[in-house]
Amino acid sequence: MTIVALDAMGGDGAPGPELAGALAAVRDRGVEVVAVGDEPRMRAELARLGELPAGLRLVHASEVVTMEDHPVESFRRKRDSSLRVAIELVRRGEAQAVVSAGNSGAVLATAQLVLGRLPGVARPAIAAVLPTRHDHAILCDAGANVDVTAAMVAQFAVLGACYDRVGFGRTPPRVGLLANGAEAHKGTELTRAAAALIAAVAPRAGFEFVGYVEGTELFDAGRGGRVDVIATDGFTGNVVLKACEAIGEGLLATLAGELGEPAPAHALAHRFDYASTGGALLAGVDGLVVVAHGRSSATAIAVALDTTRGLADRGLIAALRRDLAAIAADAAGA
Repeated sequence: MTIVALDAMGGDGAPGPELAGALAAVRDRGVEVVAVGDEPRMRAELARLGELPAGLRLVHASEVVTMEDHPVESFRRKRDSSLRVAIELVRRGEAQAVVSAGNSGAVLATAQLVLGRLPGVARPAIAAVLPTRHDHAILCDAGANVDVTAAMVAQFAVLGACYDRVGFGRTPPRVGLLANGAEAHKGTELTRAAAALIAAVAPRAGFEFVGYVEGTELFDAGRGGRVDVIATDGFTGNVVLKACEAIGEGLLATLAGELGEPAPAHALAHRFDYASTGGALLAGVDGLVVVAHGRSSATAIAVALDTTRGLADRGLIAALRRDLAAIAADAAGA
């Protein structure tokens, strides 16, 4: 049985959206959830929302990691935080995955310190799902690593491709490297070196490398475009991710205003709402960790829990381990 641990105190409005989302995931989607947080507060919130269903269990944690906490210091000083206790459940095998809408830096640091990295991984990356005109794209890294090497960016391509193949069934994933032009001579020294490494590793990692992709291709990514996964460094990826969120929200608000009411834009808004993607995978840690948006609604939390359960059932971590091992073995024999 797959159990998903939920950091019930992580989001901006915690624990209300987290617990409402957990109830929806349990009742409507059949997800088994362990909610971790201040138990008296959680029980008071659940009393307001309704009875505690059989598929939802509570685990007490006396501390909370805030958005202002330093990632590593929060791990050292808040040993009984809801985030750390939830990830410890995965380490002990009492849960198979964890979802948190909390401080993403703290999630990254705590996951690495508690679970460790998958063999061969230099730096874990955030693999975010970007809704697009046709389908969606995977952006990796979307913010975990600002200073990187070409080898790290190539590894982000491998992690993103495996996530796309196992999580979304797109075979073979088509991977592109984000640059300022499609021509091979464009980019920086870093992107040119990364492109060579990605091209070399692609056949062994089971994906197709399409070369450089420009920012103009992001909205056309997915099966209607020429790329499914976009590899980049965490600085660029985070700028792209936040710009896409802001532009999407701004355009939808403008459209609703021009139409005089939000209803006609409802279907379009749902398609590009972050709530529809659930959360971003922390790819490369030795355990299944998903980071949800800090402003996640109950619907977004429910989707994140359901999606994470699916990734666990499909054996994503084992697939990542196999891909990384195969590449390492081939490199050693080269």
